[in-house]
Amino acid sequence: MKVSPIERGANYVVLVAFALVVLGPISVIITLAFGPQDASAAREGGLFHPENFPEAWEVGRFGQYMLTSVVVATIVVVVSVLASILAGYALGTMRFRGATFVFYLFLLGIMVPTEAFIVPLYFDLRVLGLTNTVWGVALPQIAMSIAFGTYWMRTYFRTSSRALIEAARLDGAGSMRILWQVLVPIGRPAILTLVLLVFMWTWNEFLIPLVMSPNGAVRTAPLGLAFFQGQYTQGTALLAAGAVMVALPIVLLYVFLQRHFIKGMIEGAVRE
Repeated sequence: MKVSPIERGANYVVLVAFALVVLGPISVIITLAFGPQDASAAREGGLFHPENFPEAWEVGRFGQYMLTSVVVATIVVVVSVLASILAGYALGTMRFRGATFVFYLFLLGIMVPTEAFIVPLYFDLRVLGLTNTVWGVALPQIAMSIAFGTYWMRTYFRTSSRALIEAARLDGAGSMRILWQVLVPIGRPAILTLVLLVFMWTWNEFLIPLVMSPNGAVRTAPLGLAFFQGQYTQGTALLAAGAVMVALPIVLLYVFLQRHFIKGMIEGAVRE
């Protein structure tokens, strides 16, 4: 269908407007991050101050917080994606009694907000001695990620080629071999999209680390940024530098996986 010049121009106007809305705040944060901390710094060193980043890194102890976030995110991503692949494969390709009930049970995990169970969960984990530990922060996020991951992978496996699965069975392949050698390789966009989403949600999680580690032993990067903000209320440049450093891992991972992410989202949009 041919698009008129007026319609094409209107499309560009809308796209530019949305780009400005999205990129405007980002450009402000980056400008502040490289800006002077106060008027005296502006007079002495000009308007470009990259030294804000190492200073914020050292004063805000972001090295320790970023390492904690990497450890927690790695545990959550590996365990939840692996469990989601197995659960999605079972619910998407196998027929067994209670499959529908189990699937809706996973959907219930998506619908329940964190605020609804965080307090009783804290007391349960405290009895088990898991508060103020990495596992106390990671396990609730694993459970939340598996709920969505199972739904996501079930959708992929339900629309996989039945002919391909039957051909593998005729060749003598068992269920696990079909999963890991046939379906997983061709489902890489869907799996990498899940990896990116789970990593992003885990990295940005604030409430669970705050509640599950009351003494601050397991303080993640977003939580550390909040405490850094309380310490440097007037230090706008250092706050902006800290915010850029906290957001940078997600941006880099998205840039690295964007082709698979976009492909996975497009495929997911047309699946049932």
